[in-house]
Amino acid sequence: MRAALLATLLNLIFLPLMTLAEELAIERVYDAPALAGKTPIGLKVSPDGSRVTFLRGKQTDPFQLDLWEYRIADRQTALLVDSTLLLAGAEALSDQEKARRERSRTASFKGILEYDFSPDGGKLLFPLNGELYLFDLACKAQKPEQLTRRELGFVTDARVSPKGRYVSFVREQNLWVLDLSNRQTLQLTRDGGGLVSNGQAEFIAQEEMGRSEGYWWAPDDSAIAFTRVDQAPVAIQRRFEINADSTDVIEQRYPAAGQANVAIKLGVIELDRATPAAISAATGSPQLLPASAPVRWVDLGSNADIYLARVGWTADGQGLAYQVQSRDQRRLDLRLWSRADAGQRGLLTETSTTWVNLHDDLRFLKDGSGFIWQSEREGTRRLYLYAMDGSLKHPLTPENWVVDQLLAVDLAGDRLAFASGGIDPLQRQIFSVPISTAGLEVSQLSHGEGMHAAVFADNGQVYVDTYSDPATPPNVRLHAADGKPLAVLEPNTLDASHPYWPYHEQHALPEFGSIRGAQAQTLYYRLTKPKDFDPGKRYPVFLYVYGGPHVQKVQKAWDDPLVQVMARRGYLVFSLDNRGSDRRGKAFEEALFRHLGGVEVVDQLEGVKWLKAQPFVDGDRIGVFGWSYGGYMSLMLLAQASDQIAAGVAGAPVTDWSLYDTHYTERYMDQPAANAEGYAQSSVFAHLDGLQSPLYLVHGMADDNVLFTNSTRLMSALQQREIAFELMTYPGGKHGLSSPWMKKHAYRSIIDFFDRRLKP
Repeated sequence: MRAALLATLLNLIFLPLMTLAEELAIERVYDAPALAGKTPIGLKVSPDGSRVTFLRGKQTDPFQLDLWEYRIADRQTALLVDSTLLLAGAEALSDQEKARRERSRTASFKGILEYDFSPDGGKLLFPLNGELYLFDLACKAQKPEQLTRRELGFVTDARVSPKGRYVSFVREQNLWVLDLSNRQTLQLTRDGGGLVSNGQAEFIAQEEMGRSEGYWWAPDDSAIAFTRVDQAPVAIQRRFEINADSTDVIEQRYPAAGQANVAIKLGVIELDRATPAAISAATGSPQLLPASAPVRWVDLGSNADIYLARVGWTADGQGLAYQVQSRDQRRLDLRLWSRADAGQRGLLTETSTTWVNLHDDLRFLKDGSGFIWQSEREGTRRLYLYAMDGSLKHPLTPENWVVDQLLAVDLAGDRLAFASGGIDPLQRQIFSVPISTAGLEVSQLSHGEGMHAAVFADNGQVYVDTYSDPATPPNVRLHAADGKPLAVLEPNTLDASHPYWPYHEQHALPEFGSIRGAQAQTLYYRLTKPKDFDPGKRYPVFLYVYGGPHVQKVQKAWDDPLVQVMARRGYLVFSLDNRGSDRRGKAFEEALFRHLGGVEVVDQLEGVKWLKAQPFVDGDRIGVFGWSYGGYMSLMLLAQASDQIAAGVAGAPVTDWSLYDTHYTERYMDQPAANAEGYAQSSVFAHLDGLQSPLYLVHGMADDNVLFTNSTRLMSALQQREIAFELMTYPGGKHGLSSPWMKKHAYRSIIDFFDRRLKP
């Protein structure tokens, strides 16, 4: 009797605790340790092939990144640099560095965010808090050597030169080098400051063009190419940046659609002509010397209204290859500048009636025989081999396969590696093909259905593969060039020691399928049901949407934790990749050309139609959520189909494309003067009278990407129409609400909104 009573009491005490332990709350998603487990980022294979290095968050703070290594010979993992030992307090970032991190989507992180190997693999260079450190792998007991001093200016974009003689970096909007042989620091450019910057990628290049760098070393260390950017032509956008305890009026040079871009120049500095001036006294260690560095300017052509898309050197360092994209983005020229005589010639030209997508898949062969280039001229991203005179030799990858990335070139082994979905666009696998022949003998290197992300050694002999699928959190393994497994760097096994273990029993696996779109195209979806799904019940739907170009939400990968949170709360979570989405070929993507918010809405409503036909769906309780372009889609769906969408959340939405930047907007919409009707119909305001379902609007009040003006104009328009809506704004919040506490509050509030509006 007493034992039975004790057992009952224990059950009463511990059963609620067990239930609580299994509940995945949104607050837990942003707490330490990270739910996905140990997921290293910034993976690199050392040039000497002895180790794999990576960045990893602390157990107590997943956003504080340290530098780690995996030694291949003894299969040992070790901490190399603890970022908190070098900087115990908070980082004091420059405004430019804050903006740079926003552009690179790393604003949530702190500590060591980037690093670079010396050519021999013996040293590592990394910036921290605006200062530069060099870490000798042969002397691990010693502290990293500090190369620069913060009081001289904040250091960004630091690299070791290809031969290892110099360290280069940008400071105070000028380009600098430090000679490692004598620790002398030379300033190569001197006119940076104010509206002019040297060696830095401009806003548009970082945010929209995928170019984060503004200088490029010749392969023999003898010269540097760099950009000189003048923002003077760009219109000033005056906006309030509202923080918790202050309000700043920011005059941001923001190139909105149809307006002027920066003025850009491409220069080359020969290092042997950068002579330090004589001074009488040392200024500290390392020594700082002013320098005189004459610049040779590359003639970019008579039309200044262009984009400098990419820059790089040929393998012998005698040619500088650069890509110029026309303002309308329908032409891309690959040109070669001769270092010997400054002469130029065109290597190839890509044209399109819509737009030419940029890419990073240009690789000059080390024997000088040609280069590899990616093109969509046949409808899908494909790799081709060209001779150095620009003549096509043969295709390298299969027709109709979408190439995600060129990964490695092994000229001696006559193979190249690339990433692609192959015949299944919902996966990413690693493949290799011969270079010299057009036989397309494709070998699959990766193993396991799902998403693979590979980083190869410079010589292509080994690679590191980060793999996940819907049931498997990301794990990291080392492979030989032929795909043979060599070692497990991070198993990230989902066992009792894993952070996700308390929640794994309720993990809901998604179902993948497709529907036929309005024009008979195949549209893929991902549907996640609650773990305790009852086919006899009818469930509300959380329609999780992005919908814009260069993004694919439907993938066979480890879940976004928000999906699992919503499924556990009793929602069906549904995502569909409409026309315009990535990895389906050019025709699928360019269906939205000159009219955004058109075919995307049509396709999403086809998904809603399919959902309503399912017996387990409550068609009156379908809500939509998206952020950025997804926020725009939420608004467009509510405005055009409130009779089918019961409620929606729009996070940081574009509301009028004339408010967004040049390169992104004009790529898909053309310039406003050339497509006035398209801009009008693509604006949320053209459809706002139809917005009748409950709306929850969320925006950071210091967003410098999708400006807060987008939401303030929407608020006013809704108020004038007497349309009620709910609002949450975040003082100091940027586009991604990078602070964990902001994310917790934002998503807790979003979930509460849907619970109030969609739960019976």
